[in-house]
Amino acid sequence: MIGESGADALSLGRLAERAGITKPVVYDHFGTRAGLLAALYSDFDQRQSETFDAALAASDDSLDAKAAVIADCYVECVLRQGREIPAILAALAGSPEMERLKRDFQLDFIEDCRSTLAPFAGPRGVGTAALWAMLGSAEALSHAAAAGDIDDTEARAELRAIIVAMVARTVA
Repeated sequence: MIGESGADALSLGRLAERAGITKPVVYDHFGTRAGLLAALYSDFDQRQSETFDAALAASDDSLDAKAAVIADCYVECVLRQGREIPAILAALAGSPEMERLKRDFQLDFIEDCRSTLAPFAGPRGVGTAALWAMLGSAEALSHAAAAGDIDDTEARAELRAIIVAMVARTVA
């Protein structure tokens, strides 16, 4: 529905009508429109996390391979989200529920990266500030690729190089 008409056109009533169920069923399940949009965002994030975890498990056990998986999965996630996820984020902008949800997902991603990169880092591991910088780079490079400002291959390679350099700094 979002792909057809945009997030602004999505309502619990329209969803119930399209699904062929009564409005109370939809309201009982999602509570509010913000709850519905948050559930859609959560579902997208869950699918991306599963893809990320599977790619990490299948990759070689080297820093370069793990950095490539992180970079490839992040860029691919942004490229795959199409118009729908940005529309959901825009519709929920400023919503405390969405801000909390988005922050939780960011923190989960940072912790996943910290544990993935820990075997290659120095004894103190990769610092939190460095991981936030990596996330900012991942977002900027991915969105530049999605906008066509840079090639997605270039975005992936640059992000991989940033990750490798970040970890290398912990051993120096």
